Amino acid sequence: MRLRPLALRTAFTSRDAASFDVQKESRMINCPVCNDDQIEKLLSPFAIRKGGGNREGQKIDPREAIKIIHDYLDKHFEDVGTDFAKEALKIHYGQSEERNIKGTATPEEETLLKEEGINYLKIPIPKRFEN
Repeated sequence: MRLRPLALRTAFTSRDAASFDVQKESRMINCPVCNDDQIEKLLSPFAIRKGGGNREGQKIDPREAIKIIHDYLDKHFEDVGTDFAKEALKIHYGQSEERNIKGTATPEEETLLKEEGINYLKIPIPKRFEN
């Protein structure tokens, strides 16, 4: 955590937010230049570490990944077929109950959904692989 006096903007460092709060409450923190104890917290930059992800040597079968996606969609989304855009509009305007739906839409229907502010995710659906 970085700390700066309000006027001078000199940087200080504290171990964490809790220790800063204790020190500020006890008036233990002040500016080394002007002795001012009006100190404010500023957010510090942080790093996001990449996850382990696909480790070298591990291979993911694309067919298995596609099967997992299809299984999830089949279990958690109602298939409305070619009525996808119509049903999405009804849900958006409160004329139909809110729920997960899947289906197909023409390019014109996709444009309409975007113009109406309806978010959707296009998932290409190749032929299903049979085992």
